[in-house]
Amino acid sequence: MSILVNRTFRIAMFVAIDVIAVGMGMGVPIFAILLGFPVGWFLPAFLGIRSPYTSGDLRAVLRAAALTSGVTLLITALIWLPALRVLGGPPAKIANFGIPLILYQPLPSFIAWIVLMVIISPILQMLTTLLGCILRYALRPPQQPTG
Repeated sequence: MSILVNRTFRIAMFVAIDVIAVGMGMGVPIFAILLGFPVGWFLPAFLGIRSPYTSGDLRAVLRAAALTSGVTLLITALIWLPALRVLGGPPAKIANFGIPLILYQPLPSFIAWIVLMVIISPILQMLTTLLGCILRYALRPPQQPTG
């Protein structure tokens, strides 16, 4: 029972830290993306992985990285998808929405910004989580049990 409580507490702490990271970026999940690296670094210890070379362990790491990015996807979707209501209004509302005009036109820039925030940012967080895990294995390989 204590293992389940400990795991639930750790996941709840991650969700709280991820919400704070997205909030620190004022809805832009740059800090959540950077949070993926330390999460990936400590992920093998959290999952109890002793050898990264089995497919089951690699699947567990991939599943955990997908869970971390799923949390960020949910948060960014709650923040940015309600802004799609602006598409039904006059074009001046989109131009004055406050996002950078990365594609030099208001409507394509708005759509690209929403895609960047809601889809690409969680994928980047998943990739930084996997990078942190890979670097952990590269710099500190797990000790093989001697028997």
